[in-house]
Amino acid sequence: MVEYVLPALFALFLWWFSTGLIIYLDNLPTWTFRWSMLGATGALGIGLYALSLSSQDASVTGAYVAFTSALVVWAWVELSYYTNYLTGPRQAPCPQDCRGWRHFWHAVQSNIYHELAIVALGLVIWLLVRDGSNGVALWTYLVFAWMHESARINVFLGVRNLNEEFVPDHMQFLRSFMRRRPMNLFFPLSVTVSTVALVLLIQQAAAPGVEPFTAVGVTLVAALMALAILEHWFLVIPLPTAILWHWGLKARDEHHRLTPSPTADADLSS
Repeated sequence: MVEYVLPALFALFLWWFSTGLIIYLDNLPTWTFRWSMLGATGALGIGLYALSLSSQDASVTGAYVAFTSALVVWAWVELSYYTNYLTGPRQAPCPQDCRGWRHFWHAVQSNIYHELAIVALGLVIWLLVRDGSNGVALWTYLVFAWMHESARINVFLGVRNLNEEFVPDHMQFLRSFMRRRPMNLFFPLSVTVSTVALVLLIQQAAAPGVEPFTAVGVTLVAALMALAILEHWFLVIPLPTAILWHWGLKARDEHHRLTPSPTADADLSS
């Protein structure tokens, strides 16, 4: 039982903590971003190195190292996006009357560098693990990538809860590509496909005679998939999900408190 409970709790904690940390760093003053990205890029290098080493280690420890390394790589992807280092050439909101394929193309222009980075790092991870016996890192990264793209498409097509409070001030142009509506046709498809994948993972982890490495590695990936599916449901169920990462948003509150508003400046000068 330990080989299932501990990996699930481990994945839960890393998912919660890393998400909150990225939210916190993204809401600091923009002058801090270069230092955040410098540290994250160093962590990315260490993560890729550890990921490469773990690919040859088909042990329980190797599964944990591979999973953590892939999460570090993905954290770099997310941080580079929300600090606006890797987004796209378009940095302006989409006009309100923009619709259809033109609106979609504007969204692509605002995210294309980010999407290319996801593909490039996925290829790097595949090259690092393809000849090894431990593929946990690759599967972890693929779950991150799939569920990230799925959530992005759902938000673009329209969901009830846009979680706009998580969009940093310097990325407000992204709100023009977020649509509020009760449901979209892609949502049930994306959740169903992901749930089927989750069931298959659970079956593999719980198969009779499964080795400890497989049980732990697959449980880590399955727990991440379950959390991603839960995040999808957060998009349509009216729940105050922001409370989970309220501590991450404190950076924005502190920044606003220390930064005088234009009105305040005018009052002081009068």
